[in-house]
Amino acid sequence: MFDGSINHPAADAETIHRDQENLDAILSRYDSLVATPEAMTAEQATDLAALAGIFDLDTTQAPADLWPEVRAVLTVQAPRVLDSPAFAEASESLTLLVVEDDPEMALDLTGLLVEAGHDVVGPFHSAEAAEVAAGLHVIDIALLDINLSGAVDGGTLARSLKSRWGLKVVFLSGDVTAAASHAEVAEAMVIKPYRGADVLAALQRLSAKPTAAS
Repeated sequence: MFDGSINHPAADAETIHRDQENLDAILSRYDSLVATPEAMTAEQATDLAALAGIFDLDTTQAPADLWPEVRAVLTVQAPRVLDSPAFAEASESLTLLVVEDDPEMALDLTGLLVEAGHDVVGPFHSAEAAEVAAGLHVIDIALLDINLSGAVDGGTLARSLKSRWGLKVVFLSGDVTAAASHAEVAEAMVIKPYRGADVLAALQRLSAKPTAAS
């Protein structure tokens, strides 16, 4: 669950840039090491496995197989650095599609978003119902759980929403392994359990980015 706070967090630009530089260094380091596996030391392989363990990935895999999954999670989860000063301000009013099959979490999340000034389509418990709704409304961003109770999971729904309508997608999930396998279709990921501020911060970042053409 999250704390329900609807305060829009102010962005610390210096911290964000520092985090981005740190991320870039990690990506560059392991991209190089995986490309030349003979150069990877046992300590570096152990560090990579430890990093993967943070995200509940399968640490028994060889580094060359493990790194793409870790990289996908890190790239999606990382804060985006925006030049626009609007990043530190309250995000504009958005129309948000919410797909979450935990009833209590869906109710809390919807209340948070409405109180923050956004319009919510949903919440829906199944991907099938959400996709029908997406065809009837103009949606800005879809907030999706990945593991849904229906026949279609959130990752498959995300691919459909992006390909059919060019929607931006945020994954709200505690299943990081599943998120990694669908990372290329998400603009951001907020890991459960999350705070309300985490969700609002992701919306702030994405509202400043242009929507892909459908």
